[in-house]
Amino acid sequence: MGLSVGIVGLPNVGKSTTFNALTKAQNAESANYPFCTIEPNKAVVPVPDERLNELAKIVNPQRIQYSTIDFVDIAGLVKGASKGEGLGNQFLSNIREADMILHMVRCFEDENITHVEGGVNPLRDIEIIESELIFSDIEQLERKIEKLNRQAKASKEAKNLLEIANELKAHLDEIQPVSTFTKKDDENFKILNKELRFLSAKPIIYAVNVDEEGLLEDNEYVKKVKEHAKEVGADVIKICAKVEEELVALDEEEAKEFLNELGVKESGLDKIIKTSFNRLGLISYFTAGVKEVKSWTIKKGWTALQAAGVIHNDFEKGFIRAEVISYEDFIKYGGEQGAKEAGKMRLEGKDYIVQDGDVMHFRFNV
Repeated sequence: MGLSVGIVGLPNVGKSTTFNALTKAQNAESANYPFCTIEPNKAVVPVPDERLNELAKIVNPQRIQYSTIDFVDIAGLVKGASKGEGLGNQFLSNIREADMILHMVRCFEDENITHVEGGVNPLRDIEIIESELIFSDIEQLERKIEKLNRQAKASKEAKNLLEIANELKAHLDEIQPVSTFTKKDDENFKILNKELRFLSAKPIIYAVNVDEEGLLEDNEYVKKVKEHAKEVGADVIKICAKVEEELVALDEEEAKEFLNELGVKESGLDKIIKTSFNRLGLISYFTAGVKEVKSWTIKKGWTALQAAGVIHNDFEKGFIRAEVISYEDFIKYGGEQGAKEAGKMRLEGKDYIVQDGDVMHFRFNV
């Protein structure tokens, strides 16, 4: 499954620095001026999962393959972006392709780093960015409504779409995001959203960028963002982009020691990756053989038949059964053979709901 997270925010809030650390490559230029990122930088980032390493200890495969997420570093937006300010329209179209938004918010003072709005104020910054997303959605929707007005005279389907579109337009005109629209379960809304990919409908994670002191104790800026996030149902992850970039140059043991010295248990970037994965309602199942131990990404609630199709269409077309061992049993009994002997391998049909961590082998015939 191709999954994409767009990193957005005002200029100079730490987006490119965070992207550098996420990808462990200095391929997104960081500079102390707006719009140093002109084209969106994309990178495929592995989802940290210690379970794969534990499986590999038993299977001893030639390689390990993690689930991945695409992160897109999108150039800094400014007030008026929806009207084209600061190359805004170009960047907003890049966000439209993302499945969710990682909203970087600056929560530290530093007189050496320019703030495009003149000073640090995270709630104002959030309002600027999210208002621009709403304004862009309004513009998209207005064009669609014009088209539907013409079609509605001859089409009942267009008339139904027009009705929900007008309701949504009224909602957006109150500077309320699509995510708070009360009729998101309406089939006509779903049709509109699939076509227009509303920016303000996308799930958001706030990444509050702090200095080293802010990692240990929430400063007043962070507290305000957390209060706002609670109101809108968003996640907040605290990171120090500068520290994360420094971690890039360290090996695993050195990185752990560095984090311990800072009093931090886990990298903020690892939290971002895991939270993005979970927020999108995703789980992993595993295949474990001598060639590779691999994590496969599926939606929570998917059946064995759907899961098989992620590997190859033939697995889905010719599905016979799935041989399933829970991750816990696979580890406890030392692998597939031990789990079989302990009676812990199950034969499941196409309607079986795959559980996170299932170790699976598909039987098929095409």
